[in-house]
Formats: sequence, C-alpha cells, structure tokens
Amino acid sequence: MASVAQRVPGRRWTIGVLLGVGVLINYIDRINISVAAPQLQQEFHLTPEDLGWLFSAFFWSYSLLQVPGGMVLDRFGVRHVGRWSAFLWAVASGITAVASGFTSIFGARVLLGVAEAPAFPASQKATGYWFPRNERARSTAIFDSAAKFSNVIGVPLVAFAIVNVGWRWGFGITAVLSLGYFLAYWVIYRDPSEDRQLTKAEHDYIVAGGATPEGVARGGQSAMLGYLLRSRKVWGLTVGFSAYGYSFYLFLTWLPGYLVQTLHMSILKSAGYATIPWIFASLSDLLIGGFLVDHLIARGHDETKVRKAVLIIGMLMGLAVFGATFTTDPFWAITWITIALTGLAAAAPVGSSIVSLIAPRGGTGTIGGIVNFTNNLMGVAAPVITGFIVGITHSFAGAFLVAGAVLLVGIFFYVVVLGRIEPIPEPPGRPDALLSAAAGQ
Repeated sequence: MASVAQRVPGRRWTIGVLLGVGVLINYIDRINISVAAPQLQQEFHLTPEDLGWLFSAFFWSYSLLQVPGGMVLDRFGVRHVGRWSAFLWAVASGITAVASGFTSIFGARVLLGVAEAPAFPASQKATGYWFPRNERARSTAIFDSAAKFSNVIGVPLVAFAIVNVGWRWGFGITAVLSLGYFLAYWVIYRDPSEDRQLTKAEHDYIVAGGATPEGVARGGQSAMLGYLLRSRKVWGLTVGFSAYGYSFYLFLTWLPGYLVQTLHMSILKSAGYATIPWIFASLSDLLIGGFLVDHLIARGHDETKVRKAVLIIGMLMGLAVFGATFTTDPFWAITWITIALTGLAAAAPVGSSIVSLIAPRGGTGTIGGIVNFTNNLMGVAAPVITGFIVGITHSFAGAFLVAGAVLLVGIFFYVVVLGRIEPIPEPPGRPDALLSAAAGQ
C-alpha cells in the first residue's frame, strides 16, 4: 500500500493541511483569553473564580452543541456546515474585541462556542472521507497537532499584541485570521465525490484503503444516535478521550496564569515559557501519534495493539502532572508539564482517529459529536474547578492532583471498555434488532 501511495497524486494532503489550519485558528481563538487574563483581571477587577467562568464560557455552548452539530454534519455534509461555521468564528471574535465587561465577554465567548461547535467533528468526518485507514493517524495528527501548535505561535503572537496595543487586539487578530480561513475553505474544500481536482487513481486508492463511505445514515440521524449511545465501543472511547481532555484544557486555559501567579513571571516571559511544553506536544502529536503509529501498522503490527499501546503509554506519561505539585522552581515545573503534555499529545490523535475508524456509514459526525461533547465538558469543568481550587488554596497543587486522578479513570476505559478498534456494524432495519446489535458492541 505504501508504494501505491507514492504513485498517486496528493490532493488528500491539501485537504489535510486545510483542516489543520482551521483547527490552528480555532485554538488561537480559545487561548487568547487566557493570555489576556491578567489585563482583563486588572481592568474589570475580576477574581480567580471570575476568570475560571470566563475561561469556561466558550465550552458551555461548544459542548452542548457537539451532538446536535455532529448530527447536522451527518445530515447536511462537511462542506456546507464547515463554511458557515468558519464565517461565524470571525464574527464572534470581532464581538469579543469590543466587549465592555465580564457579562459581554462571557456572552461573546458563548457565541464563539456556538460558531466553532461543528469544527472538530467536521475535521474528523472529512478525514474519514479523504484518507485510507493506514494514513488515518497521520492525517488526524495534522489537525490535532495544530491544536497544540496554536500555543507555540498563538500565545506569543497574542501576548505581543496585548502588551503593545492592548487586550482587544488579541481578539482582533483572530477575527482577521478566521475571516481569511473562511475564504480559503469556501474555495478549496469539497468531499471526494465532488472534488474535480481529485483524480480517479487517488479516489480509488482512498476507497480501497477503507475510507469511510460518503452518505447519510440508514434510518436517519435520530436512529443512529440512539444506536451509538448503546455501543460499548463508543463509551470506551468517549470516557478515555474526555480524561485526556481534562488535563489538556487545564493547561490550555490556566498555564499562562500558573506561570504568572505561581512562578511570578511577566506576561511576555510566561508566554515564552508556555511555548516550551507545547512545542514538544506538537512534535509528539505529529511524529508519534501520527507517523509512528501509521508506520508500525504498515509494517504489519496489529492495528488495535499499536493504537492502544500509544494511548495508554501517553496517558501514563500524563501522570507527570503530579510532579508539578511538588515544585515552584521554573525549570522543574516546566519539565514535569512538558513530560505530561508530550505523552498526552501522542495519545490525542490516536483517540481522535478512532472516531472514524469505528464509525458505521453516516455515523462519523454523530460519534464525533458524542466524543467531543463529553471531552469539551472537561473544557467547562477543568477551568472552573481549577479556578475554585486556586481561589481557596492559593495554589495549583490540588488542581494538578485532580487532573492526574481523572487520567487514571481514562486509562481504565481505554484498556477495559473500548475493545478492538474496528467498525461498528451499520444499524439493522428493525428497532428491536437495532438495540440488541448496539448493546453487543
């Protein structure tokens, strides 16, 4: 298969890079508020609890709309939903830039969550359409690593703008980037069956390699949702991926504040230090969770064993977050956090790719919605819980201990509940058969 891949054109990789750019901008949208937090706290007299609520505001609407958004994707398709989602990112970021206080910023962040809700399920669904199974880890790692890399370029970019021209420009920059992506997406993205630049040779290669079939679910999206909610595989993946999400969102939202408050750094210095673990995370995501996984599977190793090994080892490395509870030395704090994020980042694209690997026809968006709903509830929980712990204890130690405990739960679900990584059968026609078939997955 590898030699065949070298002989066919690479239109699918253009689509993969496009999806990665979209996720990159998505996540710069999400982290800009954490970089702006010290200025927002000073200007609007906010408490740590207030900041926790602001950090989580995006995730309330984003999480609640994951399942409806996934169902809409499965019904109307990636191209149409993706276009209007990207346009609304720009609008929401622009509104945040002119907000006048806690309430208006909170409302703008909720709107941003509405706008971006279909984005990640759309990338998962598009990747299933455009890539064979033996390239799924690499193609998923492109957009998943972009989420980590956003901290490498986004945090310094936003910090520079905030320090030099004020916090409003930190949001104005992302509004401009989002508008540019909307235009690029409108011009470039099509599903494989609609793309005139996709050659027959490449299309045949994608389909023969086990790409997710295009088309809507048999029996409609509501029947598919009920079927999947009774699947053991779906819940094994969902809880495992959400456990990863708790630590990821803790660091995504609170790392700059942790460096400023606990390690007494300036905004610019904290932005520089914050890039270190995210650089390693970006590389780990792409090289280990992406290229290494595909390489091992291509060499004939069992697909389930390879993917599960990376998931479990990565999550175990995430437990290095415990080390950060015992130090206030910048070197050791960043070292422990770097180890944790490097492991979690290796596991992330593997977990995300499983969405399309286990999905039946017409079910990728719905599974993605379920998984991303619970994962992004962690985006609500982690900032708020961390804010309350820090407000009460004036320390991040308790918050890091909670993150480690959640990771242990996730490891259990990956090991015991998920089972083999293989497609769930399509739902049968009769409702009673449908329920019994799902219960066995």
